[in-house]
Amino acid sequence: MRIGEVAEKAGVSVRALRYYEEQDLLQPDRGAGGQRQYPDTAVARVRLIQQLFAAGLPSRSVREVLPCVDSGKAAPGLLDHLETERARISRRIIDLLAARDRLDVVIANTRNPPPHCDHTQ
Repeated sequence: MRIGEVAEKAGVSVRALRYYEEQDLLQPDRGAGGQRQYPDTAVARVRLIQQLFAAGLPSRSVREVLPCVDSGKAAPGLLDHLETERARISRRIIDLLAARDRLDVVIANTRNPPPHCDHTQ
């Protein structure tokens, strides 16, 4: 697959794919004219990279995680790091759920104000 096709299917920009290459997160083959050629698995790989970035992992951590995804084996010390990241993500999820719940209350009160609220002033 060419870079534009991967970008479109994965929902990212071509620039993002080039950045992933620079960070050694994605390795395309090069065709005869030097054009990037990605395997069919590249789209799933890019989506995983996006998820890890969205979870707040820096590219260094993502670079460490990807070989584990491929081999099922972790380098020494990496599991502790991953467990720490997982705990951080879990705390973030709890915070986001609390923020969503608060917004739900604001939305509900705005749509159907309780009797003690006077929005006419």
